[in-house]
Amino acid sequence: MYGYKIDTKVMNNTEKMSVCITGSGGGLGYELIHAFLVGTDLHVAAVTRDGKALGQKLKSVEGYDRISIIEADITTDKGRKAIYHALNDLPELGYFIHNAGVLVFKPFKEITESELTAVYNVNVFAPFLLTQKLLPLMRRTHIINISSIGGVEGSMKFAGLSAYSSSKAALNCLTEMWSEEFKDTDNVFNCLALGSVETEMFKTAFPGVSAASGVGNMARYIVSFALQAPSVMRGKIIPLSISNP
Repeated sequence: MYGYKIDTKVMNNTEKMSVCITGSGGGLGYELIHAFLVGTDLHVAAVTRDGKALGQKLKSVEGYDRISIIEADITTDKGRKAIYHALNDLPELGYFIHNAGVLVFKPFKEITESELTAVYNVNVFAPFLLTQKLLPLMRRTHIINISSIGGVEGSMKFAGLSAYSSSKAALNCLTEMWSEEFKDTDNVFNCLALGSVETEMFKTAFPGVSAASGVGNMARYIVSFALQAPSVMRGKIIPLSISNP
């Protein structure tokens, strides 16, 4: 399935670096684990709320010795501290992918305060606070926010996604702010605004609709982007969409 090898010469000593992926228990995050293992020499730190379940899924995977499973809830200070301490014991943090996301699909007038808070906790506050926590570990780190084209200004919008799309718009802007605040460092911040990708989240938002892109193909693209983008772009929000939806 992953019969390829990405040229890692674009970054020095990738075999001595780590990539950390949040939301790695399933969907795109799980596919990213495989794609990074096959396509790079990086050590993969997989963040999930259920470490036992992910460990069972991965134990027979080739390259398992390059995986560290970090069981943590990114919405809590305890969880963010656990991620920091785990990464501090791994090879240098070269790449961090804020992939975890939550979607509520409801008419605007029916969304409760607790549902809105839950969406923003995962999609906005957690990346904000976790990146703050990890700053001491970031020397030349490429941070990638996984966003949605629904959060891009001027893109097609869909009823029922007001909480989700507005949270992703905030994440897009946060990417640009990080890039500005850290422009004098070797850290790079970019954002991928995904469109129609075959994930459970897409199925929730668009029941009965076939996604235009497979999750495996998207994972492989993200690996290539992670390695190569820092040499040509900073603070960019890149829409990745073949169709709407």
